[in-house]
Amino acid sequence: MSGTLFGIGLGPGDPELMTLKAHRLISSARVIAYPAPDSGESFARSIAADVIPADAREIPIVVPMRVDRFPAQEIYDKAASEIAAVLETGQDVITLCEGDPFFFGSFMYLFERLSDRFTIEIVPGVTSLTACAAQLRRPLTARNDVLTVIPGPLPDVDISQKIEEAQAVAIMKVGRHLTRLKALLGRMGLLERAGYVERASLPEQKVYRLIDVEADTAPYFSMILIYKGDEAWTLPPSYSS
Repeated sequence: MSGTLFGIGLGPGDPELMTLKAHRLISSARVIAYPAPDSGESFARSIAADVIPADAREIPIVVPMRVDRFPAQEIYDKAASEIAAVLETGQDVITLCEGDPFFFGSFMYLFERLSDRFTIEIVPGVTSLTACAAQLRRPLTARNDVLTVIPGPLPDVDISQKIEEAQAVAIMKVGRHLTRLKALLGRMGLLERAGYVERASLPEQKVYRLIDVEADTAPYFSMILIYKGDEAWTLPPSYSS
């Protein structure tokens, strides 16, 4: 019989935000796969580092950190092939995923390559979306409000249209688009309603009103949250951990 592939959501970064199920599966794993940059340590692995058995086989999925596009298909084809070879021996493979595997998670690329051949189990994790709302200390949405999640790299015209149609907004993948997004939200009269969180739940996290952010760019793990609905929620003062 073939092994089972597990997609394990680790949460936003604080190891204490891993679920009990994630902790149990990782601590008993014989084979562990995880995304890794081509330089530096894997963030996913660092979250679970204290739980990974010392004798577990590790399969890093090296994904270059580049602004321009890279041959991701080839990377996931290779990783899927290596993982499939393990599953065919009857061993399970635990794949570590920051946040949640199916919320902008790279695990989806392994899932689409292997789900028709092997049993796959998804273990949900705390998403960056809910983690950022918790650190901002303002609810995401309520009642019949529509929450829209927007990738920051989209053109201004697309972003503004989606914001107009929603009562609550999360802008992800802020990165080098921070200045442009601030200018757009300023033109829309929404800077006073926007909060900004980077590296939520980690020791170096920062939480600001967006209008107070002075940097020109943001780290990869950052998000802008906007509330336009009818609830009387206000933004807390900016602070850093």
